[in-house]
Amino acid sequence: MIVIGKTGDRREIGLPLKYANRHGLVTGSTGSGKTVSLQLLAEGFSRAGVPVFAADVKGDLSGIAKAAEARGKAQDRAEGMQIEWWPEATPTRLWDVHKVHGLPVQTSADRIGPLILGRMLGLNQIQDGTLAIAFKRAADNGHGHLDLDDIRSELADMLDLRAETCSTYGNITASSISAIQREILALEAQGAADLFAEPGLDIRDLMEVRDGRGVVNLLHADTLMESPKLYACLLLWLLTELFRVLPEAGDLEKPKLVFFFDEAHLLFRDAPPKLLQTIERVVRLVRSKGVG
Repeated sequence: MIVIGKTGDRREIGLPLKYANRHGLVTGSTGSGKTVSLQLLAEGFSRAGVPVFAADVKGDLSGIAKAAEARGKAQDRAEGMQIEWWPEATPTRLWDVHKVHGLPVQTSADRIGPLILGRMLGLNQIQDGTLAIAFKRAADNGHGHLDLDDIRSELADMLDLRAETCSTYGNITASSISAIQREILALEAQGAADLFAEPGLDIRDLMEVRDGRGVVNLLHADTLMESPKLYACLLLWLLTELFRVLPEAGDLEKPKLVFFFDEAHLLFRDAPPKLLQTIERVVRLVRSKGVG
């Protein structure tokens, strides 16, 4: 069990590892200790050999990468609560979509796929169909979509050869293609171009265990919070990749990986409703893969 604290009568409060693939929620007012609780849980999972992925919104979580000093308020509080405490560093890896504060989080547009990309762009059903045709047409012609420019070029080519495209793949309209192009432009304004590159992230890179301790993967997210579509879709892609790659696991003695969504009330605030519904569905499904 990961001990989080103690009650007034010295009873331990904690999370049994075998229940950690059940999804949980930590709430409280500003300054009540939500982020510290997240740190304690992340450190506990790491000690138990469980890798962790967390979005570091305010830069607070990265402190677990360095050992504290056994003195001051932390030491006094541990002694007052009769908790055995020792400072130690937790194995940590930093990630950053914009490639400034950590390792690159990137993938190709083909790996994202038309379904998730359509959610990212907030497309309607007709526009979703047009985007799916663009991906199918490129695959049939032996072309790949690495980035948004490739998709933009494919859409322009479809418009130039509209009659041929319609006869082979179904009806497309100039208005739908124009709408997708506009949404791509808006997405690029949020910094989405940094997400699309090779070599792509292997989802197994987030599941490293080092010397018996799970690595805590921290995503630098202060600028991503200003790009809700990009942020939400990135997390959806990561969860979808986990669901695709991992085998069914059921109830385990401890989870294979734990995801934390810090500041979740801000994270999905302006994301499109269809995107939120898809994320909610994938989050429910991924529990059966041993992910909490």
